Amino acid sequence: MPNLIVKANHGHGRVAHVTPQSAGWTYVGFDLHRLRPGETVSAETGASEVCLVFVTGKGRASAGRKDFGSLGERMSVFEGKPWSLYIPQDSGWSVTAETELELAVCSAPGLGSGLPARVISPDDLGQEVRGKGTNTRYVTNILPEGEPADSLLVVEVITPGGHTSSYPPHKHDRDALPAESYLEETYYHRLNPPQGFAFQRVYTDEDANGVRELDETMAIEDGDVVLVPKGYHPCAACHGYDLYYLNVMAGPKRTWKFHNAPEHEWLLKA
Repeated sequence: MPNLIVKANHGHGRVAHVTPQSAGWTYVGFDLHRLRPGETVSAETGASEVCLVFVTGKGRASAGRKDFGSLGERMSVFEGKPWSLYIPQDSGWSVTAETELELAVCSAPGLGSGLPARVISPDDLGQEVRGKGTNTRYVTNILPEGEPADSLLVVEVITPGGHTSSYPPHKHDRDALPAESYLEETYYHRLNPPQGFAFQRVYTDEDANGVRELDETMAIEDGDVVLVPKGYHPCAACHGYDLYYLNVMAGPKRTWKFHNAPEHEWLLKA
């Protein structure tokens, strides 16, 4: 099992890099680029589809020989909704930063559906409030299963300081529809103020001998990427520090069906 935490470096260029090979799984890839004004990043999607999320800043984007113009708006992940660009497989893309730009490249297998490249604007995004009390968090659906894509599911969440998130603990590591879907997942974390920290635990159920195959608890700092190959994966934001994360999920079927940890399911009725 690889290390579940990937530390983004503090420089510019590609600062975080997760591939199915490096993660030891099959579906999800995640890159993060930090660009200065005038710098460009470009790539070919190959057999993958890609969702570019303009995490912060603005840039001029093209894909599949089409110029999509200037995208991006917010300068903080804690203010407003993002701009994104969906790009199908077998397409080239390019983004040139117009301001300091943080660009997430979310990828998963393309299935040859022939979808066109398209802009996903803030006006296209649904938002919802989940949970109650100190389990309240704020969800922005960037590429939910109700919107066209082959494999990708992309969402961002803000969890206020002192609150929990991805909680009660749930998992989606069995291809057992309709009860549960198999989805690999990455969490890209940011904190406000950035010197804070949060916690995330990734763990599986106990076997007949009371042993967990996976049980890792991590202190999360600003810019960290956490890999969730299997198991439950709750987060906790410490008092005084709001937690943002960008989730990328993909698996053999594009649907999010999760299983709650039975010993904690009572919290949903409390």
